[in-house]
Amino acid sequence: MKEKARILDQEAVKRCVTRISHEILEKNKGVKGICIVGIRTRGAHLAGRIADCISGIEKEQVDMGVLDITLYRDDLTSISQQPVVHKTEIGFDITGRNVVLVDDVLYTGRTVRCALDALADLGRPRTIQLAVLVDRGHRELPIRADFVGKNVPTSREETVEVRLTESDGRDEVVLKERGNE
Repeated sequence: MKEKARILDQEAVKRCVTRISHEILEKNKGVKGICIVGIRTRGAHLAGRIADCISGIEKEQVDMGVLDITLYRDDLTSISQQPVVHKTEIGFDITGRNVVLVDDVLYTGRTVRCALDALADLGRPRTIQLAVLVDRGHRELPIRADFVGKNVPTSREETVEVRLTESDGRDEVVLKERGNE
């Protein structure tokens, strides 16, 4: 795939995370009762950054966990013969909490639906709010994000690739289009 445009650079990613963190605090009137849960892999990295940012602002630790949704996917057999299942790492009870679910890109909504199913198996949160770095549209399910870093209108022939230092060595978001390879 050919890179078409750089949507966010390192500084823009940082600004998005900071803004989302402030919006979460504003909506929830502080940190009381909230926890941050990131969808593995890049959602988990972003969740860690958001939790750190919120803790820095409020001078209070925020519970942060990582959710693996591999076994909840409706396309499990099409992604791999033997998909790699990682561990869900949520060391706190989500029952009665305001869970902020974090992912890198919101597209069809299917990943979020899987995450909602996985969270339901862990407890009964008071609310589940969704934070994403990029919303690219093309929803197939009635899901919307509460907190969005950047809305990026795309075609179905384009992809949005999020690169984060923790997994990719740098922070950026690029728009790619399928070439005639």
